[in-house]
Amino acid sequence: MADDIAARVDRLELPFDARGVDNYGVSKWHLTQAFRVVSLLYRNYFQVRANGIANVPARGRVMLVGNHSGGVALDGLMVIASCFFDMDPPRLAHAMADRFINRFPFASVWASRCGQFTGLPEHAQRLLEDDRLLLVFPEGARGTAKLWKERWSLVDFGTGFVRLALRTKAPIVPFGFIGGGDAIPTVANLYKIGRLAGVPYVPVTPWLLPLPRPVRLEIQYGAPLRFEGTGSEEDEVVERYVAQVKSSIAALIEQGRESRRSRLSS
Repeated sequence: MADDIAARVDRLELPFDARGVDNYGVSKWHLTQAFRVVSLLYRNYFQVRANGIANVPARGRVMLVGNHSGGVALDGLMVIASCFFDMDPPRLAHAMADRFINRFPFASVWASRCGQFTGLPEHAQRLLEDDRLLLVFPEGARGTAKLWKERWSLVDFGTGFVRLALRTKAPIVPFGFIGGGDAIPTVANLYKIGRLAGVPYVPVTPWLLPLPRPVRLEIQYGAPLRFEGTGSEEDEVVERYVAQVKSSIAALIEQGRESRRSRLSS
């Protein structure tokens, strides 16, 4: 298994130098160590099923855009894992991490060495212009803060991701992440304690700590969406595109939800 992961890292079509580091500071060594741990979560603990992964282009600039779910960024980690383990050749998805991660030096270094950078617009645009795979959650922290009873819903989307897609001529691959709200069923969020700890909030589960249960997770990838424009369109035009992406994600969530129901009832 360890050799398999190292071999997949070697197959990533990234411009690593003789030290095994690319021009963004992404490190083959750090990726190998990280995916050895992530593989246990992805394949064994959550037994993630990625449906429609063929909709993610094997090469070129792409934006993966989906729903947040489950109290913490478990969904982002599993989507990154699906692109690495289930695509052939594997791809490294770059997520735009929340800025608070810079307050934790160890986490910040490992995140950047594994290709997960602070969510600044210039970082995202540069990655796409270099034909990378960019992972975006337009709900932001409000999405992970959804309570268990709201786990199938979507909160308001930002519009910046669509302007970015238009500026870079990048297709958007929508996805629905299924099961995060069941793995970490949030019953309350402690915002004041979160601010003291340097994070947006601290999710509370029925067992208090946001430790995930071994619930099977699923990712439903949809067909790529392509929009024409330059990124300088009127707000109403961009908002119409955003609504189209949001509707596609909602349909993928419902598709995964129905599939989940039918398996449980059979």
